[in-house]
Amino acid sequence: MDKRLAKRHKRQVARARANVKTSEPDVRTPEQIEADREASRAGGLNSTQQKTAAAGSRPVRHNPAIAQGSAAKTAV
Repeated sequence: MDKRLAKRHKRQVARARANVKTSEPDVRTPEQIEADREASRAGGLNSTQQKTAAAGSRPVRHNPAIAQGSAAKTAV
């Protein structure tokens, strides 16, 4: 039983190592990196403030068929 589990673990580790993706090095200059950081800040809001602002700016859609019932539902 122990041998079987050890072999299985060995196979799993070998498969995991074969599927590892190595990341490519960042070849941007420090100026480009800093410019990208500034651009990604989106006006100085942190991620929580961005989510709150985005949630408040979404339009509310009203579907009259759902609010008042559709013709098929009222005919029954």
